[in-house]
Amino acid sequence: MPRKGMLEGGIMPCIVGTMVLVTGTMLVALPLGVFGAVYLTEYARPSVLTRLIRLSIVNLAGVPSVVFGLFGLGVFVLLCRFQASILSGALTLALLVLPLVITATEEALRTVPLSFREASMALGATRWQTIRKVILPNAMPGILTGAILSLSRAAGETAPILLTVAAFYLPELPKKLSDQVMTLSYHLYIISTQVPGAPDRVQWGTAFVLLALVLGANSVAIALRMSLRRRRKW
Repeated sequence: MPRKGMLEGGIMPCIVGTMVLVTGTMLVALPLGVFGAVYLTEYARPSVLTRLIRLSIVNLAGVPSVVFGLFGLGVFVLLCRFQASILSGALTLALLVLPLVITATEEALRTVPLSFREASMALGATRWQTIRKVILPNAMPGILTGAILSLSRAAGETAPILLTVAAFYLPELPKKLSDQVMTLSYHLYIISTQVPGAPDRVQWGTAFVLLALVLGANSVAIALRMSLRRRRKW
């Protein structure tokens, strides 16, 4: 735990807070993104509405992250009265990475050959059974690619959590969704700019741990993706 105003001690609350926040983000963003992509790819017919939806997704992917932070502050913190909490931060980051998840999932679904769909339907399967048992398993490597990119972005963002969840100094672990948390990215910013006399080893150590966590999570996801690709070659 940090001690003496973060001049001594460790960064355990930052590590745990980052992992909790990223986990909450992916629990929200992945189901919404995958189901949204499935609808746009497999169910929605070409129309003005679907073109507008896809255009909106592309535009949202280019919006600066600080804008999402202000949106999260206005909607989740003030309007919904979730206050600055894990819930507000996770929902804000989920909106931030949602366009990335949808885009990657759509591309993965399009790589599944049309013959797979036709063969499944010819055997009497419904559209939903075809999607669930044929299309999604074969598209899983591409879906995991989107999840990897989203996880990395969510772990490294500072601006969205600055207004919705991040705490300057909180030497204890979160216990519920309404708690604030310290995060590695925000702690790195604080320790570098707002804490006079902070040891260099704390700054470099925080940066190293953040990179190690992201690299470790990405390595696991990449290994899983490669395993799925080896199993499902066509």
